[in-house]
Amino acid sequence: MQVVGYEPTGRGAALLVVDDDGRLTRQPLQPGTELAYALGERRCAGRIDRAADRHESCDRLAAPYCEEHASTWICARCTGTCLKDEMDCYDEHAVYIAAFAPTTFKVGVTRLERLETRFREQGADRGAHVHTVSNGRIARELEAEYADALPDRVGTPSKVAGLAATVEDAAWESVLADFDVIDRFAFDYGLDLSSRPVAETIATGTVVGCKGRLLVIARGGTRYAVDMRDLVGYEVAVGGTDRHLQSSLGSFGSP
Repeated sequence: MQVVGYEPTGRGAALLVVDDDGRLTRQPLQPGTELAYALGERRCAGRIDRAADRHESCDRLAAPYCEEHASTWICARCTGTCLKDEMDCYDEHAVYIAAFAPTTFKVGVTRLERLETRFREQGADRGAHVHTVSNGRIARELEAEYADALPDRVGTPSKVAGLAATVEDAAWESVLADFDVIDRFAFDYGLDLSSRPVAETIATGTVVGCKGRLLVIARGGTRYAVDMRDLVGYEVAVGGTDRHLQSSLGSFGSP
């Protein structure tokens, strides 16, 4: 078996996609789910044909994807000048500001109908809708303009660092002071963490919950934060890991 993808649902939970001898299975990652996958070798995860719900495997050693299977959504690189042969983003778009605890903020764009879902897919703690425009080109132009002051990407380490924190109100309000805010959002992923989880790449333990592409797992008195992208490409076997894992200080003396 091989982990070949993950699917954020936009509702706080997610699915881990596994190729089991040519058959795609989706492991729900709801709180309380018991995972018992031991990680083996890692290689290219190939490609999922979503129309046919079929996986095309690849034996190349580059992970999670080799050069042939690596792809970047072309719109993610757009700054207002369309990189496609013909512009096709004519739906209404939202420009938004997302907050990640305690003081990390980013600007982004998405189709208006996906705004709240997009916040949840990223694991944002708060969000603000600051513009509605008629198409993606205008949205990307505004994003590029604001990116001089706000980043348009937030790395996984910053998100892990803030898992047990809350957004600092004063900093959030300071960022929003420059915008005419249309709507505000706040999100609770139900993780209920009193301390920062240990960053690890494992797939064994009890699911605490998901926040964007971060999966929080409890094992042996310690909670671990797993970037699900870091699982993609691994061969897995049912049975759980037996390798030594770093423990949090709070786990010592726990039953």
